[in-house]
Amino acid sequence: MMTEPQPIPSNDMKGKRGVQRIINAASYSKDGLIAAYRHEAAFRQLIILHGVLLIALWCCDFDGITRMILIAASFVSLITELFNTGIEAVVDYISLEKHPLAKRAKDVGSAAQMLALIMLAILWIMALCGV
Repeated sequence: MMTEPQPIPSNDMKGKRGVQRIINAASYSKDGLIAAYRHEAAFRQLIILHGVLLIALWCCDFDGITRMILIAASFVSLITELFNTGIEAVVDYISLEKHPLAKRAKDVGSAAQMLALIMLAILWIMALCGV
């Protein structure tokens, strides 16, 4: 026998709808970027690295597609670091006790960032070599 689907309970914590929700989301995003910059040395280092790469991008004679790919790869690295920072913050919030699952979560986030940086390096090498 089929039962009626249960209504999804409303969450009063979700906030506003429509344009106000977009404005709130932009504010939360700004707060997240500021927090990552203030509290995470790795994020600050990546901002410097990608700033240098962005300047180098315009000094090199790359076509538009190559520039777009290199900019996208830089954003992937920064986005990955934000996810990694979020994972680490949640793990540390839950407990500072050493636990194999907490280590795994942090290590996987770190591995994701390493892969993003390897991709960035490969793409830059290919661009510089004209591949």
